[in-house]
Amino acid sequence: MNPFFQRDTDKSFEAACAALEAAIPAHGFGLLAVHDLGATLRSKGLDFPEQCRVFEVCNPHQAAKVLRADINLATALPCRISVSRQDGRTRIAMVSPAVMLSTLSSDPELAEVARQVEATTIAIIEAAA
Repeated sequence: MNPFFQRDTDKSFEAACAALEAAIPAHGFGLLAVHDLGATLRSKGLDFPEQCRVFEVCNPHQAAKVLRADINLATALPCRISVSRQDGRTRIAMVSPAVMLSTLSSDPELAEVARQVEATTIAIIEAAA
């Protein structure tokens, strides 16, 4: 099973970031933080010409279910969706919540939570793309 879900878009990097920011709350998730990895690397003096932002997103109800089941899974939260630009293409991507959680827990109830989260985060990415 592919651990990544990704969509290329014809949108510019900034337009894809703006579309993602709009799609997150429209699908019942919250935006916790945005990390501009490209800018951070450049600010450290590194030659990194590409653009890359990581959006930390969360649905508090789903997160609470995961944390109640196993507080150690806090290390896998929140979900992250990236927007990057490379070789003239803009890509929106994430690690599959279902695949990731299946490597960390065998709890079938948590697997269902992960499937629900994945369905919504895929919808978010599709809406933004």
